[in-house]
Amino acid sequence: MTDYNKELISFLDKSPTAFHAVASIKKKLVANGYSELAESEKWELTEGGKYFVTRNDSSIIAFRVPSFNFAGFMISAAHSDSPAFKVKENPEIVENGYVKLNVEGYGGMLMAPWLDRPLSVAGRVIVKSNNRYEVKLVNVDRDLLIIPNVAIHMNHDANKNQTWNAQVDMLPILGSADETKGTFMRIVAEAAEVNEDEIISHDLFVYARDKGTIWGGSDEYISAPHLDDLQCVYGCLEGFLGANNSSSVPVLAVFDNEETGSLTKQGADSTLLEDVLKRISLSCGKDEEGYCRAVSSSFMVSADNAHALHPNHPEKADPVNRPAINKGIVIKFNAAQHYTTDAVSCAVYRDLCKSNDIPVQVFTNRSDSRGGSTLGNVSNAHVSLNTVDIGLAQLAMHSCYETAGTKDTKHLIDAMTIFYSKTFRVGAGGSFELLD
Repeated sequence: MTDYNKELISFLDKSPTAFHAVASIKKKLVANGYSELAESEKWELTEGGKYFVTRNDSSIIAFRVPSFNFAGFMISAAHSDSPAFKVKENPEIVENGYVKLNVEGYGGMLMAPWLDRPLSVAGRVIVKSNNRYEVKLVNVDRDLLIIPNVAIHMNHDANKNQTWNAQVDMLPILGSADETKGTFMRIVAEAAEVNEDEIISHDLFVYARDKGTIWGGSDEYISAPHLDDLQCVYGCLEGFLGANNSSSVPVLAVFDNEETGSLTKQGADSTLLEDVLKRISLSCGKDEEGYCRAVSSSFMVSADNAHALHPNHPEKADPVNRPAINKGIVIKFNAAQHYTTDAVSCAVYRDLCKSNDIPVQVFTNRSDSRGGSTLGNVSNAHVSLNTVDIGLAQLAMHSCYETAGTKDTKHLIDAMTIFYSKTFRVGAGGSFELLD
């Protein structure tokens, strides 16, 4: 039997940034017979063909074409990015005998967990060779940095409502000024296996070096960096690959920049999903009306982890909708439409799960507390679909080290395998059905 949690930890360890996550997904897709398409080239799809396309090296959409005469699209959407510290241009700050990295926050993170733990940097660099720009993934795979706390002897209020200033408190130490000044980009270049003077620009992020682990009295928990949202990415990918063909085109969409609002060319609020779905339709011989008909018989699962009931702060949760770790997939609701779930999409997904003995639970925010949003509502502005927002219950969301349940990984894989094997159809008068 596949140990999905060990596979998940391996995937997480290889994915310190969105660029690395997409590279890992590509590798698995290629191993399963998928071919890469380029947005800049004409697509010549075939019946039975398996394909994927990337944008910005940090977003990816994969799909299969069971038949040119397909009914619609069965889609999952998850995200590849996590809150982190991004390395600025001219990154070294030399003062007080230290070399520090000049960084800024990416996404809404919990800052305190980044302190006093081994860190490093990963991402991509751009190099120029014979008038051609090339992207090189880079991971400085060693303990390189640390962000030190101030000793309690020097900060007697350290345990009283501490706040963190990103420009003052959260700058990582690279080394001593005498020995390390001017070495950062050389270290990056060596890890990328290029010359330092070849690097024209970079997208580099600080990441926590802690490895994923399975723990608890009954091994019921998994803790690791990037569970939000790579646990959902992994579950959707496994379901996508394991599903049977149906009358619909299965689509796996993984977007970057969800943590900053998706407002990029590779985010869920871009044209990426719409572009891919239209090109699939055109390549399969459908006209504009055929595309619109296919979209109307399509369904999306927006998969992004959910908040579990906190053991020490139950008052933070809704009075009755209180997801628990390892108790199944969480369907998320919000009256202000920060989540897209409605009665129709809930009915379809809840029944799919319950009919296959997959546990389901519900998340809503407290009515006096505003929560976050996710992929479904912004992607629906470009491709209007019946969409359900789901996730897996976790603790410490937006920490650099998060906790979820070992049973829930399998729950999501099972649900998405069944989902991708179905076809959604909308009839006259508002009726709808989910077909094998």
